[in-house]
Amino acid sequence: MRRIFLCMVLLATAPSLLRASDELSDKSQAKGRSRTFLFTYAATVTDLKPGTKARIWLPLPPSSAEQDVTIESKDLPGEIKMGKDAEYGNQILYAELAAGKDGTIPLKIIYRVTRREVRGSKGEMTDDEKLIARYLKADALVPVGGKSLELIKDRKVPENQVAAARVFYDAVNGHMRYSKEGTGWGRGDSDWACDSKFGNCTDFHSMFISLSRSRKIPAKFEIGFPLPAKRGRGDIPGYHCWAWFKPDGKGWTPVDISEANKAKDEKMTDYYFGNLTEDRVAFSIGRDIELTPKQVGKPLNFFIYPYVEVDGKPYDKVQRKFSFEDVK
Repeated sequence: MRRIFLCMVLLATAPSLLRASDELSDKSQAKGRSRTFLFTYAATVTDLKPGTKARIWLPLPPSSAEQDVTIESKDLPGEIKMGKDAEYGNQILYAELAAGKDGTIPLKIIYRVTRREVRGSKGEMTDDEKLIARYLKADALVPVGGKSLELIKDRKVPENQVAAARVFYDAVNGHMRYSKEGTGWGRGDSDWACDSKFGNCTDFHSMFISLSRSRKIPAKFEIGFPLPAKRGRGDIPGYHCWAWFKPDGKGWTPVDISEANKAKDEKMTDYYFGNLTEDRVAFSIGRDIELTPKQVGKPLNFFIYPYVEVDGKPYDKVQRKFSFEDVK
């Protein structure tokens, strides 16, 4: 009787919810697509006096179940040390470098990446208890619940955590509009996004994480760079991020709500709940990041671009350039 009642609830909540749990399990067994490409991560620290030293931290994309990463070449004017942040285990390249005669410090690393499509939950991803507990707590701009609870106040949220996550996914997608107008967007401020009803990927996924954690579903933020679906080469203007949630008894499961919102296609909306295309590369996870060695400035909201300090203060005169080239 209880099972019949649950099915009725799920049907009333959203037509796709009954399919979600079984489909995630089936998709995790399916063989997805892959893509191999060279990714160039370049930056130049500018407007320094010749000889001025700068502390520089760069995120290093990890090899994982979703991607294989090697350094194809690097052009860095000095010794680079590798470390990991203590909380999330993000890989970090660190250097103390001096500006050249032109007052700049050029940085360039070319990575060879094979990225695989994610199909369903990933049981092999870490289930470390300390990290699981962290992914239930608030971040500075991502409260547990917060204003985002307004989105679900009139919705029946199922006890099944996959079905509940789909309710949150649809609520955020229906509430938000992908746009980079004005100011305020791009910080991943969950309450701001709820009020504004628009933003970029950080804003979409911060709201989803707030909602998931409010129902004791571990959820985390991942950031990297997007690639266009069409193979070839070209520049990449900026980052892209997505989220993962971990329902009871299942592995980590991805969502990419902002891409679903931009696509405005029912099939892609269903796809991006539980799947990720291979057209991306991941660099780091988490929010409020303390680097290794520790920075003088505040914890980073997220870690994707070079972070620089000069004379013990954050330094933002950094020109960035990212590009890709598919390997045939």
